[in-house]
Amino acid sequence: MCGAGGFIASHLVKKLKISGFYVRGVDLKEPEFSSTAADDFRLLDLRLPVDCEAALDFDGTAPDQVYNLAADMGGMGFIDSAQCEIMRNSALVNINMIHATALAGAGRYFFSSSVCVYRDMVQGEPPLTEEDAVPANPDNEYGWEKLYAERMAVAYGRRFRFPVRIARFQNCFGPEGTWRGGREKAPAAICRKVAEALEGGTVEVWGDGSAVRSYVYVDDLVEGIYTLMHSDLEGPANIGTSEYVTVDELVQLVIDASGKRLEIKHVDGPVGVQSRNFSHSRIESLGWRPGFSLDEGIAQTYPWIEEQVARAALEGDGS
Repeated sequence: MCGAGGFIASHLVKKLKISGFYVRGVDLKEPEFSSTAADDFRLLDLRLPVDCEAALDFDGTAPDQVYNLAADMGGMGFIDSAQCEIMRNSALVNINMIHATALAGAGRYFFSSSVCVYRDMVQGEPPLTEEDAVPANPDNEYGWEKLYAERMAVAYGRRFRFPVRIARFQNCFGPEGTWRGGREKAPAAICRKVAEALEGGTVEVWGDGSAVRSYVYVDDLVEGIYTLMHSDLEGPANIGTSEYVTVDELVQLVIDASGKRLEIKHVDGPVGVQSRNFSHSRIESLGWRPGFSLDEGIAQTYPWIEEQVARAALEGDGS
């Protein structure tokens, strides 16, 4: 499990353990909020070929599955400000991991891509299918790197004859995710801002609040990854929900979950695309469906982040 110290991968490790797998976790860091569930956790830098080879070294036995969720990424603020770091670091990881996977003779390979590979959309457009990513016009460099890494994974799988599964993630949220520091995604950032706000205060939101998004709860995404990896479905598959909301509607859901009276204040900041709308027919053809609505996911996520905010305040840690 590459990226096992991160949010989604750490949840996926737990799913694989429950399903009976022996799991080796690899990352630059250990999971931030809970101890790793992996049987064997190794601190390795997957930008280095030698560390990718070490990650897959099982004393001559090829791993059955390799999950690559390692990436240099974060929320819109980070994606906007760290374009070169994102492209360089993630490209090195993905080039070296797929090559090491081929050399190790692994059974199959999973690559975590993103809906950032798609172009900006106008509200009301028909859903984009996986084939609509080409001709390509991603909104940011993160999406361009993901698109290249997809092609590279497919090329290696074709040449070295091992199955490759690719999921394009929609925005994911849930407990035990990054909630501060600049790399947090929008739902976590909004939960933090609401938790920090005083009764009757305001919550600052980048842009005018009209951008449209959908958000998938982490447990649902993990089930989608597991379902896809153990299927015969070739080619990229979008994993997410068809419950679309504006940014302002998301903020209001979080405010409602908090029980506070707060106002929304719009400020300048990076917004990203105006709208996205995707077909989920490929992943749904495998029987997968999201089990959590957005408000149900927020009901699980907000109390966890509220607790982190309160703990940080008690400890005097406002970083």
